[in-house]
Amino acid sequence: MSTVEQQLDDLKAEITSELPNDISVSSVKYEGPELVVYTRDPKEFAQQGDLIRKLASKLRKRITVRPDPSVLSRPDEAREQITNVIPEEAGVTDLDFHADTGEVVIEAEKPGMVIGRHGSTLRDITKSVGWTPEVVRTPPIESSTVSNVRSFLKQERDDRRDILERVGRQIHREEMSDDEYVRITTLGCCREVGRASFILSTPETRILIDCGDKPGAEGEVPYLHAPEAFGAGAQTIDAVVLTHAHLDHSAFIPLLFKYGYDGPIYCTEPTRDLMGLLTLDYLDVASKEGRAPPYESEMVREAIKHCIPLEYGDVTDIAPDVKLTFHNAGHILGSAVSHFHIGDGLYNVAFSGDIHYDDTRLFNGAVNDFPRVETLVLESTYGGRNDYQTDQEDSERKLVDVINEAHDRDGKVLIPAFAVGRSQEIMLVLEEAMRSGKIPEMPVHLDGMIWEATAIHTTYPEYLRDDLRDRIFHEDENPFLAEQFNHIDAGEEERQDVADGGPCIILSTSGMVTGGPIMSWLSHLGPDPDSSLVFVGYQAQGTLGRRIQNGWDEIPTSEVGAAGNGGGRGTLSLNMNVETVDGFSGHADRAGLENFVKTMNPRPEKVLCVHGDERSTQDLSSALYHDYNMRTFAPKNLETFRFL
Repeated sequence: MSTVEQQLDDLKAEITSELPNDISVSSVKYEGPELVVYTRDPKEFAQQGDLIRKLASKLRKRITVRPDPSVLSRPDEAREQITNVIPEEAGVTDLDFHADTGEVVIEAEKPGMVIGRHGSTLRDITKSVGWTPEVVRTPPIESSTVSNVRSFLKQERDDRRDILERVGRQIHREEMSDDEYVRITTLGCCREVGRASFILSTPETRILIDCGDKPGAEGEVPYLHAPEAFGAGAQTIDAVVLTHAHLDHSAFIPLLFKYGYDGPIYCTEPTRDLMGLLTLDYLDVASKEGRAPPYESEMVREAIKHCIPLEYGDVTDIAPDVKLTFHNAGHILGSAVSHFHIGDGLYNVAFSGDIHYDDTRLFNGAVNDFPRVETLVLESTYGGRNDYQTDQEDSERKLVDVINEAHDRDGKVLIPAFAVGRSQEIMLVLEEAMRSGKIPEMPVHLDGMIWEATAIHTTYPEYLRDDLRDRIFHEDENPFLAEQFNHIDAGEEERQDVADGGPCIILSTSGMVTGGPIMSWLSHLGPDPDSSLVFVGYQAQGTLGRRIQNGWDEIPTSEVGAAGNGGGRGTLSLNMNVETVDGFSGHADRAGLENFVKTMNPRPEKVLCVHGDERSTQDLSSALYHDYNMRTFAPKNLETFRFL
């Protein structure tokens, strides 16, 4: 008998000994990080409200209880009883029964009412019908991405269970080495912005953190073929952790499956959905621009199928010697500071991913409250000595002024914006400014993936700032449903109509002017001196956005030809006013990065400053060393740091 089988037998015996005589256990299985207990007495289990919590505490495992398929009531009977238990105002839109696991997926407009206080309604459902309820939110704005992901995962349930059982056995296998060390190898984003990728390794485990592209630098992928990474074979990676969905962190996650990786991807639920949206668009843009895509769309589906979503604050075993906890990073929807607890109190490493330390209109600020962190891997995008951003109120005031000036000239305001994060932040500013009369009411056109990304935001309001979450729960107060917002969905013809029309605001991808519909808007509006181009986010070196920001006013038509009306040789004169409004970035500025470290208690012993250009990483590393007397580094790519 394998050690895992023996372990499960022992757990079954221990759980049985803890249960009342009227509750039986038919089987116990690992599914990913969870221990799944099947019982022929689900109703009796549900009567004991604290039983699962007590078992989880005693066994120090995440536990899910499911009914043995042999005792399930018929779905048509269960449907009627479930409908009677759930309050009508919960707005149930779908019930989906899965007899193989005894789960019923309940989709509702107000999931909190399905859950009930401390899970009371969920227990009432199980007490009534025996089925185990799982609750998901009906998106307030219809999202094809959310719908497609849910439909795909439903279709692939059998495959997913096989994946989860295999992952579960890998996580809970016996440790095989007596050595003790922790190593971090940098595979990208060191002394550069983009292509984030790291390997965290112990004698037992190798974990890949992020795998992104480099904006404005086609073909620069992380050093995946290094011996520390996939040089030893993709199958030697035990787990992938994705901090958030922006392409400079996620673009090459699907590529891993082309190389033969077949393990789990740990991320938050919104990160999973947004990764699907952004990587499929990444392939679409590559195709339209005549570039060979690095992988097929099938690999995106494989990545989604292998995702194991975790919630903020849940401590989760992801390897025999590693526990992972996600915390809000304040950067974009679902972004996570990733805390790794290695061994039995042996060592702790936190990867910040991208962070925003202060609250914004969209998110609460990044969490930096950890029991212990010996080494922090810290982003440094705005880590330079003079990288202080304007505070939010001043930034909003300047944006309002720019819009009013353009409106007075009868011009338009074009804002290149990342579909995820900055667009929604700007939408909130514009909605409030029009509602309060700070700017005239005018159409706000959303082009590219912005509307779809916004729909995903409204699907997961629990990841948003507290007061915004409350507004989304009330449909008549949902700021994203304001009548000014218009989704561009008819393509070039609609863009031409907007360009020929009156004053308006246009938010369009891509945020760094590296492709997408923003190129078309430049061809339409670039020559117009009455209109304004407003940068509200970081423009990486090598991108067209950075070049325009630095004064370019003649753009080769080959740059806009793929998406616009240009093409061939020649130049497009950029006569628009070009403005930069700091303060809307999803990244902490120099003060925010220093405060993130300063307020950690206890502070880390070592800090690796990454994800910034050479000046930014070295400036931040030097400042943290001098101010807090900690060991700091500004590593290069392909360096390995050994701890212990």
